[in-house]
Amino acid sequence: MDISRLSHQGRSLQIFLLSLLLLWLLCGRASHAQKDVLFMHGILSGAQEFDYFTTLINEYRPGTRVHAIKMYEELSSIIPLWDQVAAIRDEFGPILTNTSSDGVILVSYSQGGIISRGILQSMKHNVETFISLSGPLAGQFGDTYYLRFFFPLFLKDNIYRLFYSDIGQDTSVGNYWNDPHHQDLYRNFSNYLGLLNNETFFVNPQSKEFRQNFLRVKNVVLIGGPDDGVITPWQSSHFGVYDANETVQPMEKQKFYQTDAFGLKTLNEAGRLHIHTVPNITHTHWHKTEMIFEKFVLPWL
Repeated sequence: MDISRLSHQGRSLQIFLLSLLLLWLLCGRASHAQKDVLFMHGILSGAQEFDYFTTLINEYRPGTRVHAIKMYEELSSIIPLWDQVAAIRDEFGPILTNTSSDGVILVSYSQGGIISRGILQSMKHNVETFISLSGPLAGQFGDTYYLRFFFPLFLKDNIYRLFYSDIGQDTSVGNYWNDPHHQDLYRNFSNYLGLLNNETFFVNPQSKEFRQNFLRVKNVVLIGGPDDGVITPWQSSHFGVYDANETVQPMEKQKFYQTDAFGLKTLNEAGRLHIHTVPNITHTHWHKTEMIFEKFVLPWL
């Protein structure tokens, strides 16, 4: 028996196996590099809101393609949401529908969350994961700095007179204002949130498409917390809504959930809806906190 020949064959096998391992590792890194991440900012701000998370992505997942949506920033963020949705779809459509990507991740903050809902429900897309950081996904009903900035003469108890009108629906906040004391007016005038939830008095001929499109998302990640201080109720970030007594009713008690109007129940029952409650985070810090990134964004990249 030629011991030296066997030893040589053994070394050749080791080199071959190491080469396969190296190739597998390189392929894995290349896979990360093919992901696309879109960041959608909130009201009265812009793409720079996600500068910190962009830095973290470059550190943890180098090669990932990051796109911060530089549209409808600052004061222009108050224009009607369907106008914003249509323009963003046109501008970022090639990314949102990219079938060659290893995954499209849409990360939104605050008002960006309800804008993202409009994008995801109104187009055929290839978004793998939708992550919402403290978004008013089921609407807003509360006096906040943002509300007082634009409408200093109104308070939450009477601003419905403006928002539930044709003029009021020409503002972004009016598009997702959800007043529990005036639900008939909400269902009669809400041409954005009401349509997304399929709860208007008028028929949405695209309701079936809205549901089918939303179900194209493989995972929906909802993040919010009791110390937010802006989104009201804060449980709106988890699809919770005030009832007429201003008691928060959870997602499961909403008619849009029970009827599976846009696929939320289907996602939840399939284990594709991930809800996280995080205390001690104020509204302007969701996208500035490394712990939030590491726990709730990084695992999906």
